[in-house]
Amino acid sequence: MEEMQMENTQAESTKIEGRNAVLEAFRSGKTIDKLFVLDGCKDGPIQTILREAKKHDTLVQFVAKERLEQLSETKKHQGVIAMAAAFSYATVEDILENARKKNEAPFVILLDNIEDPHNLGAIIRTANLAGAHGVIIPKRRAVGLTATVAKVTNLTNTIRELKEQGMWFVCADMGGTTMYDLDLKGSIGLVIGNEGEGVSKLVKENCDFVASIPMKGDIDSLNASVATGVLAYEIVRQRLS
Repeated sequence: MEEMQMENTQAESTKIEGRNAVLEAFRSGKTIDKLFVLDGCKDGPIQTILREAKKHDTLVQFVAKERLEQLSETKKHQGVIAMAAAFSYATVEDILENARKKNEAPFVILLDNIEDPHNLGAIIRTANLAGAHGVIIPKRRAVGLTATVAKVTNLTNTIRELKEQGMWFVCADMGGTTMYDLDLKGSIGLVIGNEGEGVSKLVKENCDFVASIPMKGDIDSLNASVATGVLAYEIVRQRLS
């Protein structure tokens, strides 16, 4: 996935306002992360936009007029605002092909329930610097800022499919085995959850190992992006040894 080499990994989504502009964005193939629609608006043009959103599996949120006014920069939203991704998203196959081109065992970071865009941006930078071949996030459970990620419909199914291709998976959790005691070499996927809930139960059950980060202080958890960095560089250390 050559997009992993992009420097601006925190490029924010672009707001597209107005019915014609939003519809044209969909029809031109632009990646729309999220669509905000005035609650109760059901006229013909809005229905056409909603059909396009469904076709492209875009997350739709119906909001009050006050919320649209807060989001709007032009004040000419006509009841609809689209959040367009800065770039087109990659695919899981793009990520694996990136590893093959470099003649390296795949190293992928998967994010479960990471909602904070600042965390996501920091994790993408860490993935790039640690030599990960890509980042995978669920389509409807995480915020997308750039195209340095692949969006998948179901994280658990993706893990299972990648296992069939020889990958194995480790997730981060306080109750796991100390990361220094795990063999993290080879084709690996690192799964990170959010600070509050961690990795979801079903995703964790499909991981081969659970890794914990040794901590000596009084705080009981690390920020998700910091945890990613610590574990990613332990993987780097082992891959280089």
